[in-house]
Amino acid sequence: MDDKKQEFLFGKENYKFLLIGLAVIVLGFVLMAGGGSDDPKVFNPEIFNFRRIRLAPTVVLIGFGIVIFSIFKKPLK
Repeated sequence: MDDKKQEFLFGKENYKFLLIGLAVIVLGFVLMAGGGSDDPKVFNPEIFNFRRIRLAPTVVLIGFGIVIFSIFKKPLK
């Protein structure tokens, strides 16, 4: 009977980076939220502010970059 210890695909550090990347992605989507109007006949120019047009998509892309880094990083052994 084999008493082999099961190894995970990634190391502990890889999972930490993966969770950090996912949190950054969620933060980016939270920054994109809002800006609507209660009355559909009234235009709200708040949907075109810096936070929703520039900052939030940049934060999401940074999060995806962190996730990709966590996948390609060699685990420490």
